[in-house]
Amino acid sequence: SLFRLKDLEVAKLGDSDVHIRMLAAPINPADINMVQGTYAMVSPLPAVGGNEGVGEVLEVGRRVAALKPGDWVIPADSGLGMWRTQGVFPEEMLLKVPSDIPVLCAATLSVNPCTAYRMLADFETLAPGDSVIQNAANSGVGQAVIQIAKASGIRTINVVRDRPDLPKLVERLMALGADHVITEEMLRKPEMKDIFKSIPKPRLALNCVGGKSTTEMLRHLQPKGTMVTYGGMAKQPVMVPVSAFIFRDVRLRGFWMTQWKKDHAQDQESLVGMMDALCQLIRRGQLTAPACTEVPLQDYKAALEATMKPFTSSKQILIF
Repeated sequence: SLFRLKDLEVAKLGDSDVHIRMLAAPINPADINMVQGTYAMVSPLPAVGGNEGVGEVLEVGRRVAALKPGDWVIPADSGLGMWRTQGVFPEEMLLKVPSDIPVLCAATLSVNPCTAYRMLADFETLAPGDSVIQNAANSGVGQAVIQIAKASGIRTINVVRDRPDLPKLVERLMALGADHVITEEMLRKPEMKDIFKSIPKPRLALNCVGGKSTTEMLRHLQPKGTMVTYGGMAKQPVMVPVSAFIFRDVRLRGFWMTQWKKDHAQDQESLVGMMDALCQLIRRGQLTAPACTEVPLQDYKAALEATMKPFTSSKQILIF
């Protein structure tokens, strides 16, 4: 394994620094890709893993105005290294979040729900009654898409891989607010027509997979619709029939939350606005943390192994 548990000195607190005690931090696939060197961002080694999590402020430097001991914070950016019990960070690298939301919601807030929120908001203007189709619907982003869409009156068609416990998964996604849950195989079947008797064809498709099933998903997009790719779990390219471009003028776009944050670094309002909107949904019970397994930091090896298993349906969260 590339990971070791190591004791380090806590850095000295500078005037603009914040000393935090970590409460919880998830293990996301991107965290592991980053360590394997297959991600678009590489940290100089040795590095601390983990791109998201929530901590409690213990102490602040004398120039820090916006944060005080007891506040909850999440990283404002990727690459801070959240798999640690404590840390000292510059104030501008942290975002305050309300401490009245569940700790697991706060720990999993900054990557997946933000990605879901932006993809639903930024590519197509969706109105209540419209529909969205997505694959990898049981992923962290997928679960957030289902719930955020539901809260806005947008219907979701959710594609998952066939698996041994499929009925259980379908039930879980329906409970989150999914309108339809189908397998990749079903995308090719004539029964798909039945779905579109009751809801319009989607103007937006969200792709985290690639390969053949993504091509099949694209077939169901409305003319001039947009497919946004934000991941490639099948490690296969996105194949698009020429006819989809010529006769249906579909748009293919990409999304990476890290890039969005870079692009909006000077625009704190859009970041704060998004966080507020998500925290409101959480408070109303309309957005929950994904299914989680809490793992003490010293058992990190088991947590990493569990994250890499196929068909994982529970996110591993390190607890400090």
